[in-house]
Amino acid sequence: QVQLVESGGGLVQAGGSLRLSCAASGRTFSTYAMGWFRQAPGKEREFAAAISWSWSGISTYYADSVKGRFTISRDNAKNTVFLQMNSLKPEDTAVYYCAAGLDGSRWSSSAYQYWGQGTQVTVSS
Repeated sequence: QVQLVESGGGLVQAGGSLRLSCAASGRTFSTYAMGWFRQAPGKEREFAAAISWSWSGISTYYADSVKGRFTISRDNAKNTVFLQMNSLKPEDTAVYYCAAGLDGSRWSSSAYQYWGQGTQVTVSS
């Protein structure tokens, strides 16, 4: 089992920034690849960003809607993944979820086995 705990959400004005954190514990060997998803009211959960690492290095992936504004990173020593969100827009308002235990396409929520409880991000116009 892997436990994921997100933090860092809140209310911010458009153009502002927030930094989300996701602390992993348990079978952390399952966290070689982790993702951030988000779900707005009345909408399906959608991919935001993912990070994976192997002997060849670290790779990051972003949805087109956040590319250039969001940055995903990881502190291996602390088993923590971060999502730095800059230039926030009202359409970024959603509950943000951290995910681990990838088995399949990193772009698909169904491919992740473990999920955090989510953290609310609200961007006011």
